[in-house]
Amino acid sequence: MISRFWRKINLENKTFYLGLIPGFSAILFIIILRLLGTLQFLEWSLFDKLMYLRPQEKLDERILIIGINEKDIKQIKSYPIPDRDIAKLLKLLKSYQPVVIGLDIIRDLPQEPGHKEIVEIFQTTKNLIGIEKAIGDTKGEFFHAPPNLPDKQIGFADALIDTDGKQRRSLLMALNNDKKWRFSFPLKLTECYLKTKNIFLENVENDEYGIKFNSTIIPRFQPNSGGYIRADANSSQILINVRDRQKPFHRVSLTEIQSGQVNPDWIRGKIVMIGMTSSSAKDYATSSAINSKNPALIHGVEIQAHVVSQLVSAVLDQRSMINVWADGWEYLWIITWGVLGLVLGRVIYNPWKLLFGMAIAIFCLVIICYGLIIIGWWIPLVPAFLTLVLNGIGLAAFYRYNEALNRIQDRQLIIDQTFDAIHSHPLQTLNIILREVQSDESLSPPEFVSKLQQLNQELRDVYDLVRQEAVIDVDSFYLQQEQRLDLSQPLDEILFEVYNEIVERDYTYFQNIKYKVLKFEPLDERHLTTEQKRSLCRFLEEALRNVRKYAHGTTRLEVICTQEEGKNVIRVADNGLKIEAMADLSPHSGMGTKLAKNLAKQLHGEFKRYPNSPKGMVCQLTWTAKKFSLWRF
Repeated sequence: MISRFWRKINLENKTFYLGLIPGFSAILFIIILRLLGTLQFLEWSLFDKLMYLRPQEKLDERILIIGINEKDIKQIKSYPIPDRDIAKLLKLLKSYQPVVIGLDIIRDLPQEPGHKEIVEIFQTTKNLIGIEKAIGDTKGEFFHAPPNLPDKQIGFADALIDTDGKQRRSLLMALNNDKKWRFSFPLKLTECYLKTKNIFLENVENDEYGIKFNSTIIPRFQPNSGGYIRADANSSQILINVRDRQKPFHRVSLTEIQSGQVNPDWIRGKIVMIGMTSSSAKDYATSSAINSKNPALIHGVEIQAHVVSQLVSAVLDQRSMINVWADGWEYLWIITWGVLGLVLGRVIYNPWKLLFGMAIAIFCLVIICYGLIIIGWWIPLVPAFLTLVLNGIGLAAFYRYNEALNRIQDRQLIIDQTFDAIHSHPLQTLNIILREVQSDESLSPPEFVSKLQQLNQELRDVYDLVRQEAVIDVDSFYLQQEQRLDLSQPLDEILFEVYNEIVERDYTYFQNIKYKVLKFEPLDERHLTTEQKRSLCRFLEEALRNVRKYAHGTTRLEVICTQEEGKNVIRVADNGLKIEAMADLSPHSGMGTKLAKNLAKQLHGEFKRYPNSPKGMVCQLTWTAKKFSLWRF
């Protein structure tokens, strides 16, 4: 029973090791897909979805957005908005004493009437920040800053758009075409606001693109950050951590400001951002991460406000930026989930339990990724999910298929053992009876009855023999029900036992043999399975019984079990009948030959039966001692 247990363990280990190859291939395949950027769109989409599903945050009261909408344009009856109206708005805002005013409206050319008034406002308002396009878009288009606004009060409004048309990054600092460092519009507003709290913008040591406010270092976007693969990470960029709230900032229209309908506390000491929110202005960005009624179209000034809020909150509230793991940790994370899938697929056999286990694992994966997103960490979800599912479900199917295949092989083995048992005993006896009945010296009635009784007993023993070998004790070989040979012993010793049992038990058939040449030497059995050792015993038994059945007049028997020229050899030779005489003796003799050829094929060897000189037959099986298959472990 112990050997049977270990046999089962070894079989399961082989199956597990076989499953490791496609399992780790699946992990490698997913990693290659990720390295090629194939999964990038999926990772972006899930990142947006997880960001969108975060718990609602509180309103950032430090920021006020003044959006000039279609109703404002209709009231003014002019577009672009004239300088006169912008100047009036700025003058009104100054009276409320905001910390900084951001004008997110292009004003590089005079828009009469009122240009003289706005120039005066520009020159006298030290806390006003205007915009320019410093880097240019894909078409190479730029617009300049307001000409009368000092250079230190200019921030660029260039946007970084991913290939799916959505904005997830913000450019904070970059070199323009004249190789001069320029700050972005949100960064300038943040700098002005924090300066009033004695917090200053500085460079990070040993990183010319790194920026920090006092001790708060702004994490810089890298080419492979999060789900990005080889992205353009030039200059200083960040991943936008939008404030998750449908109305994250106070927001009013130009008309409401002009009519005095706004709480002055929304302006005093705050960051005021002025931008176009009319559909005709088409100042849009696209983001699926923002909790909005129409997330596909976000006004440009609103995106800028999210970045300003992100930077200010990171410094004053310790609100997290979006952080990512180093590449090595990300791929270790992916491999870990793939290995978990391998383990689940291996240890859970019930399909419904496996699906339940997989559902729990997937739920845990999503919850972990979601929880980390809430605290500002973006880790790979899509590749980890794919490796988990492929290995968990795909390999489970592989294991089940392999087990079904093993069951079929076990059944075939039982069939083969049954046939061997019938062929080795009852059929042999039946052939002897037929031969003696057909001969001139017919059996007497008592002898005939005795033979029939022997045949009857051998048929009954077949069941017990097969049950003992295939069911009860797989490491034993039974010549008779009571004659058990231990297959764990050296093969040459087992074969000698077979020879001794056949010849000694049926001595009456071999009593004419005067000369015996016996050689039982150790064989190379390192790579033989138990079933192959059993088949070799059957082969020798069959060869000796053929001598008993067909080789009448045999006086010399040669049984060789040894190694010759690097090959294992089992050879049985007699000097009895010629092969021509043997061909007609039994209709069943061809089956034994077939079994011997099948065994030779399994061992990658050769079976031969040829005439002995001057008469008799030689039955020989040879096979090499080398390893048969790469699949053995």
